[in-house]
Amino acid sequence: MSSDTAANATPDGNSPAAEGTAAAAARPTPAAAMPAPVGANRRRGPFREGERVQLTDERGRMNTISLEAGGAFHTHRGFLNHDEIIGKPDGSVVVNNVGQQYQTLRPLLSDFVLSMPRGAAVVYPKDAGQIVTMADIFPGARVVEAGVGSGALSISLLRAVGDNGYLHSFERREEFADIARGNVETIFGGPHPAWQISLGDFQEEVLKSEAPGSVDRVVLDMLAPWECLDAVATVLAPGGVWINYVATVTQLSRTAEAIRADGRFTEPDAWESMVRGWHLEGLAVRPDHRMVAHTGFLLVTRRLADGVTGISVKRRPSKTEFDADDVNAWTPGAVGERAVSDKKLRRAARDAIAGTNVVDTPEVTN
Repeated sequence: MSSDTAANATPDGNSPAAEGTAAAAARPTPAAAMPAPVGANRRRGPFREGERVQLTDERGRMNTISLEAGGAFHTHRGFLNHDEIIGKPDGSVVVNNVGQQYQTLRPLLSDFVLSMPRGAAVVYPKDAGQIVTMADIFPGARVVEAGVGSGALSISLLRAVGDNGYLHSFERREEFADIARGNVETIFGGPHPAWQISLGDFQEEVLKSEAPGSVDRVVLDMLAPWECLDAVATVLAPGGVWINYVATVTQLSRTAEAIRADGRFTEPDAWESMVRGWHLEGLAVRPDHRMVAHTGFLLVTRRLADGVTGISVKRRPSKTEFDADDVNAWTPGAVGERAVSDKKLRRAARDAIAGTNVVDTPEVTN
């Protein structure tokens, strides 16, 4: 090392030039140089053929359509050609053949979930948001879920874990799996790299595919989550979160008591969320007459370390046994769910898959 270089060296012996090179290498890669996350480009740029678009008229009435070249949207107040929308930027205002104006926007995730093809009841956005937050679904997390339904919750989980995360979904019915796959690929513009879906019973299949203690989070949306207790305890890592989405208080009670009796989990917590909108018009500001009230209960607990027994919360003694009448109380018919016909499921699957046929414009990436 020359005398000039030695004079300018840092205390650890490195020259300023070397330190500058190291600092530059340590800097985060500029966002512009990084590949866009899966599905991001679908949320940007002009409207494309095959996309779903929300049309809001001058009275605030909303319709969601899928754009087709040469297609038209008809109402009692004229028609609007789809070609008037294709190629326009998001947030444009278009006019139909009789002068009726429509505001055009891409549906938000909450809008998409409530209007997408479905075979089973969806997890409402208010509950999906609670699940992502309260279960602490983080980027890169390894998550398993059961009871895929139409894929609404799967979409929220995939957005949370990101491209480098992992979501393994289990569904017993092939028709539901097809619908979920179509809806997921529609919103992400193709298969998601973090997602795989398997057919079969969760408590059997998860033990075949996931190593013990390898899963960060478990999300169950099913009639009898207590039947999966051993499987969850096996694959869930110490400190991992198990969250259940159930419809009735009897399901909620039985799941909580099974978790307490098992001893491998923390004391379960339960809650529900209710959303009430507000009417805003000048000084006429009041709660809406209608609201999204009860949709389901959420129950969350965490896995303790192996060999550790959970601390029991002191409480007054209460009945914890369940009989045949209790079991019958949470069957689909008892809670008012209508049976879904095979014909309706096949139609929903076709509609979901049709939503993946968006014509991308190669030159538009942002």
